[in-house]
Amino acid sequence: MNIKIRPGLLFDIQTIADYQVKMAFETENGLKLDPPTVEKGVTAVMDDPSKGKYWLAEVDGQVVGCLLTVPEWSDWRNGNVLWIHSVYVHPDFRKYGVYKALYSHLKTMVQESPDLRGLRLYVDKTNMKAQDVYKKLGMTDEHYHLYEWMKG
Repeated sequence: MNIKIRPGLLFDIQTIADYQVKMAFETENGLKLDPPTVEKGVTAVMDDPSKGKYWLAEVDGQVVGCLLTVPEWSDWRNGNVLWIHSVYVHPDFRKYGVYKALYSHLKTMVQESPDLRGLRLYVDKTNMKAQDVYKKLGMTDEHYHLYEWMKG
């Protein structure tokens, strides 16, 4: 399978938003996101690159996976760490290396950039399939626990 990785573009907004709604439902115990709100959120990223960047995986011109990278400044490393958010791979294309291709693209980008220092992501504690994938790609979970507070 020939997987092509490319940045998300304006004409991808609807596909990305649709994938985000599906991802939330699947990985967050049936969470139903408001599609118009998600579409506005995706559009906001496209309109303001400082918010992040979408990366899409294509097979034969069809978007089969996507993720969002969000930069975080690290004063310890004097550079940005890219947080990986909103990972989704279409069910028909799972187990074919789609996420691996996306991750490899990002890892190469970091290795070749003088300004990027690493990759991070968070995963739901119950999402064992995703955790297995991340571990197989060499990511570790040994340094930090993530805590959060969300309004509402």
